[in-house]
Amino acid sequence: MNLNAWIRQSHRWVSIAFMAVVVAIFVTLGLGRQPAQWVYYAPLFPLAFLALTGLYMFLLPYVAKGRGQRVTSG
Repeated sequence: MNLNAWIRQSHRWVSIAFMAVVVAIFVTLGLGRQPAQWVYYAPLFPLAFLALTGLYMFLLPYVAKGRGQRVTSG
């Protein structure tokens, strides 16, 4: 698996994990429970990863266009 395909696949799976954590936090709050303070910081690492990989995938066609290459979706 090449780098582009690995980044796309990891972006998809990390986004699923990110959404699961965020939904779990909202469900816990909806049930009237107060989770530990560190739970609110749990989504920050996946969010940073998603921002970086999303920015990479956004810029990839423009960089390839400048190089005169064709971008494949992997």
